[in-house]
Amino acid sequence: MATLTHAPLYCHSLTEYTRYRTREVRIGGLLLGGSNPIRVQSMTTTDTMDTAATVAQSIRMIEAGCELVRITAPSKNEAENLANIKRELQNAGFDTPLVADIHFTPNAAEIAARIVEKVRVNPGNYADKKKFEHLEYTDATYEAELERIRQKFVPLVRICKEHGTAMRIGTNHGSLSDRIMSRYGDTPHGMVESAMEFLRICEDEGYHEIVLSMKSSNPQVMVQAYRLLVQQMQLEGMNYPLHLGVTEAGDGEDGRIKSAVGIGALLEDGLGDTIRVSLTEEPEAEIPVALALAERYSSRRGHAPMEAVDTLPIDPYSYNRRESITIGAAGGGNVPVVVAHLPEHDPTNPLELKPFGYTYDPLLDKWHIADMAADFVYLGTRHVDYKLPGTLKKILDYPAWLSARDSAFPLMEAHVYLAETVHHPAVNFVRCTLADLDGTLLARLKDDQTAILVLHTANSHAMAEMRRAFFRLMEWGVKTPAIIQRHYIGPDEDRFMLYSATDCGTLFVDGMGDGIWLSAEGLFPKKVNDTAFGILQATRTRISKTEYISCPSCGRTLFDLQETTARIRNATNHLKGLKIGIMGCIVNGPGEMADADYGYVGSGPGKITLYKGKEVVKRSIATDQALDALIGLIKEHGDWVDNT
Repeated sequence: MATLTHAPLYCHSLTEYTRYRTREVRIGGLLLGGSNPIRVQSMTTTDTMDTAATVAQSIRMIEAGCELVRITAPSKNEAENLANIKRELQNAGFDTPLVADIHFTPNAAEIAARIVEKVRVNPGNYADKKKFEHLEYTDATYEAELERIRQKFVPLVRICKEHGTAMRIGTNHGSLSDRIMSRYGDTPHGMVESAMEFLRICEDEGYHEIVLSMKSSNPQVMVQAYRLLVQQMQLEGMNYPLHLGVTEAGDGEDGRIKSAVGIGALLEDGLGDTIRVSLTEEPEAEIPVALALAERYSSRRGHAPMEAVDTLPIDPYSYNRRESITIGAAGGGNVPVVVAHLPEHDPTNPLELKPFGYTYDPLLDKWHIADMAADFVYLGTRHVDYKLPGTLKKILDYPAWLSARDSAFPLMEAHVYLAETVHHPAVNFVRCTLADLDGTLLARLKDDQTAILVLHTANSHAMAEMRRAFFRLMEWGVKTPAIIQRHYIGPDEDRFMLYSATDCGTLFVDGMGDGIWLSAEGLFPKKVNDTAFGILQATRTRISKTEYISCPSCGRTLFDLQETTARIRNATNHLKGLKIGIMGCIVNGPGEMADADYGYVGSGPGKITLYKGKEVVKRSIATDQALDALIGLIKEHGDWVDNT
């Protein structure tokens, strides 16, 4: 355990919501950080040399609510054409700040910095190259490398300072340089140091119009890196604003849930001054998602108070799962369980279980069980007349359970659990809030080998209160498995996904939670069940489907990412547990998909390179043959199964 007074924490408070105060940065006419609202942004996917297409797409983004428009500038030509794009936007009546996205080309950055309001540089490839080589450094030779970087970077800093241009120092987990990897490893700490090296140069030059980002396709890595960055800035007397994003999140529900887990975990603790949701979709589709994530915090202050945290029982900068005992299928080394919510049901109709992964065949009198099949079903007060599949267990309210003790498990409120003496001999679900976790209940739980907690809250700062409940369990040494329960009234499908991914995903990212129980009024049960499994997939705590690490496209992209991702998904979505990276270009490809099993990367016009892990296995495959080649590669390594 860590006493919080001994070192700076990454946020103001773990129990009282407040925005983390950063310094204010001006980007053209837009103020970011400080007390300003959380800004939302996106990136064009057009060819930067196609002025008309880029302007038209930028306008669609702006009209959707985009407050900063990022445009790739991979070479001097594209950087120079930013002037034409800016002029045409201004002629159309738009003064939204433009951001030039730079990789590998300092000369393009120096041109763009004289034209647009902000430049983004990636420390991993601005002055370094990535060949996945391990390099040996002494302190002296490493300092010499830092001096080399300084000489290459300072000209841009001075141009930005002279022209009033802001800068984002944007670290990507997948493009850490060999120098950083060799010195610090493929770690959140390495990501932070990669940015800090560039930031210290800016500080030495007296330049402060800076925004920082720590992006990864893995929400867990991303969250830890941002937290470490804030802590390191505090140690060095800095407070620059943060640009939040999960890179290569993918598309559809998976991309939204994955983004909400990472971005939401930081927003919950008051971190974040601007958001970009990276979806493999049209850029204007990203804006409503970012707005929905940000709007939740406009009224978060003033929530019901809770006890402050004086001693932190977890390490927020690395993953360790909370230790719990095994009760039935929950806790211990088991993956988190999923509870289906079905209090209103027809006890004679097994088809009502189909949305939760169970399809009944009356002709064969058999159940078909899907990969995303719930482990428990909550039935409230009504039994069912049919026999459930062996993998699905019933939960009944305690009074109803008393008449069906052998065929279900009871759900008891905390006071009932303490008062009643008749319990199930193996599994008892105990529903409680943080306020219920007093000394009496904690002592009882500590001695009970049958209890599974169901933690819930009515606090608008829900995640923080449930986190505080987990901390209390850990402080008392209570190892009872605990399921996270959230019920939502009002949000549409998209907001339900985003809110539940934020509330629950944050806890799973930090190793807390032995199960998830979601319910929502007015939404289809399948949507609720799919979201629960999607949250576990995004937090990598329970893998139930293929994972796609897919970039959001930009002007560097060498093929149609949306169409290609759809084709690859259709061909491989039955390969449970496999991770496939789909990258439009080489900028972040090999590194960002480093923990993927296979990679599909654009390497030239009409050409694809295939990877197995970090290794290139097939180069320059024609696009029309690349999907078959990918399937062949998966089969060659024994990871293919037929879709039956």
